[in-house]
Amino acid sequence: MQSSIIGKIEKAKRYAEEKDRVTFCELAVKFRGENNDYDTSYKDGKWSCTCSFFPKWGLCVHTMAMERILANMLPPEARTTQYDVSSLSTEGEPYSRRNLSYR
Repeated sequence: MQSSIIGKIEKAKRYAEEKDRVTFCELAVKFRGENNDYDTSYKDGKWSCTCSFFPKWGLCVHTMAMERILANMLPPEARTTQYDVSSLSTEGEPYSRRNLSYR
């Protein structure tokens, strides 16, 4: 191999280990759920999902899973859903995503 390619491969390996170099601005995935496939995306600072739960609550298992999978590679505004459900309303009212935090 040419030395210039070897250098690029080495640099790519180093970059791959330094995940804080990458921040997603936009993302679209097909999420395979237990019952169906769902289009889950992040664009213009907002998550979206085609599952039936997302429209009412503004989050779902698919968006929460993506936040966890991508962790620090997401901008801060995309990492607002966490898993502390103690602050959720018991009356079925939608809640602010900012009230949730990873525990």
